[in-house]
Amino acid sequence: MKNLIQKYNIPGPRYTSYPTVPYWDKEGITIDHWKGSTLKAFNESNDSEGISLYIHLPFCESLCTFCACHKRITKRHTVEEPYLDTVLKEWNLYCDLLVKVPKIREIHLGGGTPTFFSSKNLKKLINGIFKRAEKFKEFEFSYEGHPNHTTKEQLQTLYDLGARRNSFGIQDYDPVVQKAINRIQSFEQVKKVNDWSREIGYNSISHDLIFGLPFQTKKSIRSTIKNTITLKPDRIAYYSYAHVPWIKGVGQRGFDDNDLPKDDEKRHLYELGKKLFFENGYVEIGMDHFALKTDTLYKSLLSKQIHRNFMGYTAGKTKLMIGLGMSSISDSWYGFAQNEKTVEGYAETVNKGVIPIFRGHLLTETDLIIRKHILNLMCNLKTEWDLGLPLSIKKQIIRRLQEMVADQLIEVTDTQVIVKEEGRMYVRNICMAFDLKLIENKPNTRLFSMTI
Repeated sequence: MKNLIQKYNIPGPRYTSYPTVPYWDKEGITIDHWKGSTLKAFNESNDSEGISLYIHLPFCESLCTFCACHKRITKRHTVEEPYLDTVLKEWNLYCDLLVKVPKIREIHLGGGTPTFFSSKNLKKLINGIFKRAEKFKEFEFSYEGHPNHTTKEQLQTLYDLGARRNSFGIQDYDPVVQKAINRIQSFEQVKKVNDWSREIGYNSISHDLIFGLPFQTKKSIRSTIKNTITLKPDRIAYYSYAHVPWIKGVGQRGFDDNDLPKDDEKRHLYELGKKLFFENGYVEIGMDHFALKTDTLYKSLLSKQIHRNFMGYTAGKTKLMIGLGMSSISDSWYGFAQNEKTVEGYAETVNKGVIPIFRGHLLTETDLIIRKHILNLMCNLKTEWDLGLPLSIKKQIIRRLQEMVADQLIEVTDTQVIVKEEGRMYVRNICMAFDLKLIENKPNTRLFSMTI
C-alpha cells in the first residue's frame, strides 16, 4: 500500500469537467458559439429534464487559508445589493436568449459564503430568478453555509423559497488546525445550525470535512469525525486538501509545507475516516463522498442517475447548467464557458448587455466520448468500451492502463474497465489514462493538486 501511494501520488485533475480548464481550447470560444451551444442544449432538454443554475456568491468576511475558491473578502454588506442586481441582469440576458420559459430542476448557491447575504437579499435573488422561470416537477434547491454566519432566519427564508438541502463547511474541529487555516468555529455553533435545519424541515444536510490540513493527526481527525457523526448529517464530503499556493497565492501560504501530512500519512487519515463512516451507516459515493442510504445521493447511485459537474456530485443530470455570477462556469454538455473572474470585470460586462464569459471550450466528438468515460469512472467506477472511440485511441488507453492492472487496481476486459475496491483511491489516476489532452500536452509547470 505504501509503495503504491508513493507511486501514484502525483499532480492530477479532480475531473469536475473534461477537458479540464487548463486544457480548454487556447483559441477560446466566441460569444456566438457559446449562445449557439446553450440554445442547442436548452432546446433538447428544457421540457424533458429542465436546466440547472449555479449562482456564485463570492463574499466572505474572513479568509480561510485552505480555500482555493474565487472569493472577495469584505465585511461591508453594502456590496450585496449591487452584486445581486448584476446577477439578475445576467439571468435576464440568458432568458432573452432562451425565449421559452426555462424550467429549473436545480439551483445551487455556492461561494464564497452564500449566507453572507441577508435574508431579504436572498429572497430578492430567488424571487428574481423565478420572475422569468418556473420550477421543474423534480425541483431541488441547495446552498452552502458558514456555521458562524448562518442565522435561523436565513435557514427559514431559504426553506420557504424551496431549499431542502444545505451544506456546511466544517473542515476540522481541532483548535490547532482551525487556527492554522483561520477557520475558528465551535462544535456548539455547528450543532446549533444543524439542529435548526432539522427543526425547520431540511431533508438533507451535508457537512464538508477536509483531510490533509496542517497539523492534523489521527487523534484529531478521529475526534472531528466522531463529533460530526453525533449530528448525523445525511451526506459527508471528505475532501483531500488541495495545496496549490502557486495558483492561489498568499491565502495558501499561511503555513509551511512541512506542517502538512504527507503521502501514506495523509492517506491513513482518509482510511480512518472511511472506516468510521462505514461503521456508522454511511456508504461511499464516487470519490470523497459518503451518504446515508436514506439520502437522494445514494438512491441516485443505485438508479445510475448520479452525475458529476462543477458543483461536485449531484443526484441528477441536466444537459444545461448555467453559471451566474463572477467566475461561474456554465456547461451546455457541448461546451463550457467561464465568467469574468473579478467582481468589477463581471459587472462591467453585464452592464454592457453582454453575457460575461471570458474563456471557454467547445467539445469535439472525441472530447464528448472521453468525457463520458471519465464521468462513468468518477460516478460508477466502471465504463464500457462501446462509446465509439477510434480503435487506435482505445489501444493507447489500454496500454496506459496496464500498469494499474498489474497493481490490481482495475480490471480491463474486451467490453469494460472496472475499478476494484483497492483502486478507488486512485480513480483520478485511472481517469488520467483516458485524458488525451493531458497526455498530448504534459504541463511544464504545476497545474494540479496531488491525487492522494
